[in-house]
Amino acid sequence: MAGEVIYAFRVMRLPLLDAGGAQIGRIDDVVVVPGRPGHPPRVVGFVATSQRRRIFVNWARIGHLDSGGAQLRSWDVDLHPFRRRSGETLIGAEVIDRSMPSGETVSDVGLEQHSDGRTEWWEVTKIRLVRRNVLRPRPSYRLVDWREAQQLFAAETAMAAEAARLRDMHPSDVAVVVRALPHSQRRQLAEEMDDDRLADLLEELPEDEQLRLIEGLDLDRLVGVLEEMEYDDLTDLLSEMPDQQRRAVLDAMDDEDAEVVTRLLSYGDRTAGGLMTPEIIILGPDDTVARALAELRNPDWTQAIASQVFICQPPFMPPTGRYMGVVYAQRLLREPPGMELGRCLRNIAVTTPNTPEQEVYEQFAYYNLMALPVLDEAGRLLGAVAVDDVVDRLLGVDWRLRQRRRPAPVQPAVTS
Repeated sequence: MAGEVIYAFRVMRLPLLDAGGAQIGRIDDVVVVPGRPGHPPRVVGFVATSQRRRIFVNWARIGHLDSGGAQLRSWDVDLHPFRRRSGETLIGAEVIDRSMPSGETVSDVGLEQHSDGRTEWWEVTKIRLVRRNVLRPRPSYRLVDWREAQQLFAAETAMAAEAARLRDMHPSDVAVVVRALPHSQRRQLAEEMDDDRLADLLEELPEDEQLRLIEGLDLDRLVGVLEEMEYDDLTDLLSEMPDQQRRAVLDAMDDEDAEVVTRLLSYGDRTAGGLMTPEIIILGPDDTVARALAELRNPDWTQAIASQVFICQPPFMPPTGRYMGVVYAQRLLREPPGMELGRCLRNIAVTTPNTPEQEVYEQFAYYNLMALPVLDEAGRLLGAVAVDDVVDRLLGVDWRLRQRRRPAPVQPAVTS
């Protein structure tokens, strides 16, 4: 579904806002990459200035974009310096004011919002051209479709084009394609992929293949990719790294992320703690049904995690205050928006971080769970084990390797 069009020249003057709406910087440029064959270039993020640093803000971290600014989804800000990668085009620095074969000059680029009901993204759809003539006092403008100026966004290398082709495929299907490539080409492809896209791919590969895929990345790029991974998958990968590399990664990570991962690494691999994720929806008993439904609408949550809200006393970051129970999404749909969540509680099975994984599997089967809360000895919520991670563990590492024998998926042609 297509939405409004916003022009890059306007975006490049917007403030960068934190999750609370306070200004923390300014948008300087828009970063786009080529689309799949026949598809327009897609916005992957922005170059911004924050704390006197020129940084990259991934599009996935933007929760809202309008005339008031670009507001982040969370409070996290990656302050690593921006470094342009092959295949990326900066609209302000490289497209606007560029001369065309027609004798016209690019004066602006139109970006159109799209949504498939689950995620939203922005694409380049229009190019505004200007012609200036010394014999005419006023310049003439015209708006053309992106196809008439697609050379402005052409991929620099074959691997950049391949990364663009894979961008909209499901990560599991991308993993099948990548496994069919020689290792040298896999690493080249990893260099061309966006951080969040490469993180999605890593989550679909066994740990030994993950390590081979990222071995050519420098530390800054590696940390940028790893910080996009789910905590449980990231923990599994770090546990397989050599000690020196793992320490270097943890030292370079955001302090809060490093603390969470270090705690997860302390649990046994074959325990509930080794399976759980701390990224769950946690609210207080005084919060309302409307607040809970707003949290569930976030498309970044997996289906298993978005099936319930965990209710605790503050603080609401694991390890939380005293755990109280859960409210399932179905119950939220039946109650008035103003009802307090403390009146909707349901008690379900819980476990501890040292519970053997076999007991965890049995609890899922016995109680038909989507997620199992994990509590410490003081009754504080540490995280939850999600059913998709249980299925993944039950199938064993060989199930991913068996995907090698499947033919690479073929995407159907898109018709208008």
